[in-house]
Amino acid sequence: MTDRRILIVFGTRPEAIKLFPVVAALRAIPGLSVRTCVTAQHRGLLDQVLSIAGLVPDIDLDLMEPGQSLDRLTARLLTGLGEVMDAEKPDRVIVQGDTATAMVGALTAYYRKIPVAHVEAGLRSGDIYHPWPEEVNRRIVAPIADLHFAPTETSAAALRAENIAPASIHVTGNTVIDALLWTQARIAADPSLAAALDPLAARFAGKRIVLVTTHRRENFGDGMANIARAIARIAQRDDVAIVFPVHPNPNVVAVMDDLLGDRPNIARIEPLDYPQFIRALDMAHLVLTDSGGVQEEAPALGKPVLVMRETTERPEGVTAGTAKLVGTGEDRIVSEIFNLLDDKGAYSAMARAHNPFGDGQAAARIAGVVADAF
Repeated sequence: MTDRRILIVFGTRPEAIKLFPVVAALRAIPGLSVRTCVTAQHRGLLDQVLSIAGLVPDIDLDLMEPGQSLDRLTARLLTGLGEVMDAEKPDRVIVQGDTATAMVGALTAYYRKIPVAHVEAGLRSGDIYHPWPEEVNRRIVAPIADLHFAPTETSAAALRAENIAPASIHVTGNTVIDALLWTQARIAADPSLAAALDPLAARFAGKRIVLVTTHRRENFGDGMANIARAIARIAQRDDVAIVFPVHPNPNVVAVMDDLLGDRPNIARIEPLDYPQFIRALDMAHLVLTDSGGVQEEAPALGKPVLVMRETTERPEGVTAGTAKLVGTGEDRIVSEIFNLLDDKGAYSAMARAHNPFGDGQAAARIAGVVADAF
């Protein structure tokens, strides 16, 4: 009997982080032929993760273009992935999360009646414009997939509420915790992997570090300007330092250049590779972000997370008390940060190392279900 062929499709840094443990777990199972296809929706950021994970894609579509519109990206993904699936003829396609690559990967497989497994299924904010377009990308994948790997019971319940067959839903934990724990162990064994942050650690010794990440489309414009002004006010404190890996999107870079300039307490740095980012999380006193994945990673290290969004498709962190929605109002961001800096009780209530997103065994669970499905 020939091996069952699995095609794993991804395109961005978060997808790569959350899928490399799945690739490894599937490749450890006899009888499965696992192939990877990257769309390179985020070229440079993706390559950083592939390098640390030792993952060489079998197919690289390299579809990244500067300033690419969503409709052009979607069209190029549809034709590019269609050609790949026609050539590969997989028995199953696996996609992850909420990107254009995930949505189009599922749709392209559906057009060929290839079964689809969705890793990190069932996340919902309830608002199709927050996060945009990710909320709708996830909803499009749901009726197509026949295996839904929900990270939590909350996400499983969201799928059941949409009439997804309960037998097709599997609560696995989130593979980002698998990736984080694996990377932590790598850094412990080889500190040089994150040694590039040594100068920053020395520069801000004795200060409480606020780690900032922001890149959401819905925050472009006024939201991003509010965030920049809030950061400037926070950085006026002598006891605080801001570490800000700036997303390369011009809508972020231009605003931060204009409103922040050069300030001694703010380190605006290039995007960090994954080991360096995990070390930066470890160095931080608290985290200010509009990212989805950081809401999952920071609680694993006991770091409070203030989320610069009005809604989140990861409500488990808010429920557990490790994350708090603060929106993008300048005064609200500043007051919430100052509250955590000045109120030890408020800080310790959020900083307890309780992670609702998994135990580091999600990839093994996913691989087992995929193998059994054959």
